[in-house]
Amino acid sequence: MARKKQLIIPLFIPFSGCRHLCVFCNQAGITGEKKVPTATEITAKIEAYLETWERTEKRNRVQEGKKRRRREAAFYGGSFTALDAEAQAELLRPAYDFVLSGRLDALRVSTRPDAISLSIVELLKRFSVETIELGVQSMDPAVLRLSGRGHTKEDTVAACRLLKEHGFTVGLQVMPGLPGDTLASIVETAKEVSGLEPDFVRVYPTLVLKSTPLEKSYQRGEYKAWPLEQMIEACTEIAKIFKDGDIPVIRMGLAHTAELESRVIAGPYHPALKDLIETKIGHGA
Repeated sequence: MARKKQLIIPLFIPFSGCRHLCVFCNQAGITGEKKVPTATEITAKIEAYLETWERTEKRNRVQEGKKRRRREAAFYGGSFTALDAEAQAELLRPAYDFVLSGRLDALRVSTRPDAISLSIVELLKRFSVETIELGVQSMDPAVLRLSGRGHTKEDTVAACRLLKEHGFTVGLQVMPGLPGDTLASIVETAKEVSGLEPDFVRVYPTLVLKSTPLEKSYQRGEYKAWPLEQMIEACTEIAKIFKDGDIPVIRMGLAHTAELESRVIAGPYHPALKDLIETKIGHGA
């Protein structure tokens, strides 16, 4: 089933709530953001996006009779629900004001599987958060340990169950190519993630970025980055698994930016990775 595209305003909170330094992580290098936005900055950013969208949609409705697309604001880049409750509320309030006024439809957050509880679920519900993305990364215990994730696959299973019981849309993020990964462990992770029946997944092949623990491991020869062709083979396999499970893959690879490209030391980076994989699948790979 095709997913209707939404308009999403990205609000980055780099490293906020992160309990562990994952070996692959450099949020500033990925997002270009280095600090948590204030309430005033959140309001200003949402307003700027909405003004642009509203002008465009008004013109399109007049010209083509199109209806307004669904609009959301999303908190990315940290472990949102690992923040204390008041810090979460302070970030959510300015965005929630736009929901109350009818200019946004809902909010979404990205977080860790071990930072989900009943009290957190209740807090998010109060602020119209409807979608939660969990950084699963792997379902292999050894890979999780070597990557410094600090959570288990049981945490992921429990979090998915609780979120689904309370009616959230659930997205899961996986990172093939982490330390300890093999083609077999990547495929098994995809099968287990598919079995959790998420509403969508994102696939971020592991890159070696500047100023990360993984860079140090790579320079010492302890970690070998996956070549692009091997990662395409692995992602082709897991894309088939998600397709068979009717689970949309809404992103394959990090979004291309000049900042990101300048920080990639090694690994299967390609600005059009998803296109390469879809072409391979289309050719019967």
